[in-house]
Amino acid sequence: MYVGSSPLFEEVTVAFKNAKQFEQAKDACLREAVAHENNRAAYEQAGMMLKEMQKLPEAVQLIEKASMMYLENGTPDTAAMALERAGKLIENVDPEKAVQLYQQTANVFENEERLRQAVELLGKASRLLVRGRRFDEAALSIQKEKNIYKEIENFPTCYKKTIAQVLVHLHRNDYVAAERCVRESYSIPGFNGSEDCAALEQLLEGYDQQDQDQVSEVCNSPLFKYMDNDYAKLGLSLVVPGGGIKKKTAATPQTKPDSATATAAEEDEDEYAGGLC
Repeated sequence: MYVGSSPLFEEVTVAFKNAKQFEQAKDACLREAVAHENNRAAYEQAGMMLKEMQKLPEAVQLIEKASMMYLENGTPDTAAMALERAGKLIENVDPEKAVQLYQQTANVFENEERLRQAVELLGKASRLLVRGRRFDEAALSIQKEKNIYKEIENFPTCYKKTIAQVLVHLHRNDYVAAERCVRESYSIPGFNGSEDCAALEQLLEGYDQQDQDQVSEVCNSPLFKYMDNDYAKLGLSLVVPGGGIKKKTAATPQTKPDSATATAAEEDEDEYAGGLC
């Protein structure tokens, strides 16, 4: 609880909350917030009461207000935690708003040079964008993730992000962008020669040749199937342009009967032409 909050306010809020009188608890929080203009926690508490009342958009609005006040007061960590909490609240109701909140949280962490926390929140935003099939935005978000992972020298995760990028670009029907992602990733230490690189080259080859069998084989491999669920689904649903072709199977040769066999068959036919005696 914010240090400027009165003990009476705390007691009243807890009493209302314990009695599950969330409307009254929310009103008490807002009165405290107004009475003590810098009481950021009171706004956040009011937001949590609205959450209990299933008024999620209103809850998020108050938590956002609290987070902005935390930032102004020089407590960015608390602001970021509040924004992330708001994103989790609204994610299933309004994914677009959740993406915005996660991206805001990532920006706060990045400004504080807490890159690992920033990239984790960007990852949440990217997955929501993919889930909503907002592929143009997802491609940009994944690139931001990849840049940060390169900066902190987490190269194996860069490989995974390249796979995610390629899947997103192919779902955008942009083979050129997908191929460019792989080509640019050759500069990442260890990528060239990795199983990720080999699989992506095979995937792009199959996609370019409209070979659905080859594409499906790659996307059903453990490397792809055990990615984050949203990306694994992209792989399993990937269809090459034109619906794809099947790998050609060797045709069974049609053998022609030799002349002797043909003659014998004709003679047998003549023998029984008149029927059985």
